[in-house]
Amino acid sequence: MTEAKPGAVAGGSIHWRRNLVVSLAGSFTTIVAMTLLLPFLPLYVEELGVRDHAAIVQWSGIAYGATFFAAALVAPLWGRLGDIYGRKLMLVRASLGMTIAIGLMGVAENVWQLVALRLFVGLAGGYSSGSMVLVATQTPRDRSAWALGMLSSGIMAGNLVGPLIGGVLPPMIGIRNTFLAAGGLIFLAFLATTFLIREESVPGRRQAAKAGSGWAAIPDKAPVLAMLATGMLLMLANMSIEPIITVYLAQLVERPETVTMWAGVVMSAAAFGSILSASRLGHLADRIGHWPVIAGALVAAGVLLLPQAFVTSAWQLLLLRFLMGIALGGLLPCIAAVIRHGVPDQSAGTALGLSVSSQYVGQVAGPLLGGFIGGHIGMRVVFLGTSILLLAGAAFVWSGKPPRARQVDPQH
Repeated sequence: MTEAKPGAVAGGSIHWRRNLVVSLAGSFTTIVAMTLLLPFLPLYVEELGVRDHAAIVQWSGIAYGATFFAAALVAPLWGRLGDIYGRKLMLVRASLGMTIAIGLMGVAENVWQLVALRLFVGLAGGYSSGSMVLVATQTPRDRSAWALGMLSSGIMAGNLVGPLIGGVLPPMIGIRNTFLAAGGLIFLAFLATTFLIREESVPGRRQAAKAGSGWAAIPDKAPVLAMLATGMLLMLANMSIEPIITVYLAQLVERPETVTMWAGVVMSAAAFGSILSASRLGHLADRIGHWPVIAGALVAAGVLLLPQAFVTSAWQLLLLRFLMGIALGGLLPCIAAVIRHGVPDQSAGTALGLSVSSQYVGQVAGPLLGGFIGGHIGMRVVFLGTSILLLAGAAFVWSGKPPRARQVDPQH
């Protein structure tokens, strides 16, 4: 075990609070900048020369998904390079790359350039996932789940606020200027990251990380694999409902013109619940252990999915989605904390990068499965099937819980 430097405290850095604040602000702004295009993406695709309605929908889906596809491929690579060269450097790289790419979207001349730039955002970006690695490795271990919960709240808040801003700005300043404004917002995150974050270096880390593969250096891979599967399951469960929400609500509301409004509110309810609960569940996990919180959250969410298949009003679905968001809010920080505690320092970025990739896989597979099952078998089956998956995941997590996880302090 490497001896702690004078600037280190209880397994973390004396600058961990400042690092958390800057990482939270940077993650929020970059997520806002990435998601604000959702409301006007089809309009921009049409402005770039695509005329057929089906083609507009298709190109919008390709452009949106390109970022997540590329990010899933390179997340482990950036995590590995972060292990070798430092996590702050990865945040500086991501924020600068995203500033350039999103700014250039405002001057795209055709849809191919837009898709290429969305791919570049995925390849060069990853600020929020890099922040998770930095905060996980620089925060004292007994505060890590709370800190990661706060960071998760900022990321989810960005996902909520981004589309709202994207609905307001284009009518005021135009679509192209909205992209330029988003690039300027990320540039502020780049400056804050460069000049305010202080990463505590670990003597010999670069040599240790270069000496062997990050994955090969992990002594006990079973808990890490369990968390990779849990992260993928969480995103799959969250996203499987998205394609059918609007159609499902059309059966519940009396006035058809209010369906889209209800769909937006219901989709946001789960994220809002998660924002409220993430840091609190993280604090609870720091006290009683991460594994019980993960298993309990999966059970609660699985149970809350069952009545969603039989609701008779939009209000009922809204309340149940909000409660489900509260239940799931602590999962991502707990998953990151378990991985962080289960791997050596020189492998933390690699393992957390793989975790991000597995979550992107769930984010892509969820809508595909939900849409297929909802369209061919029935929408209620999507809720029931997702419930079964979450309950099975809870059993899997609890059965795979290491004996040492019974102790409150995850370091020992």
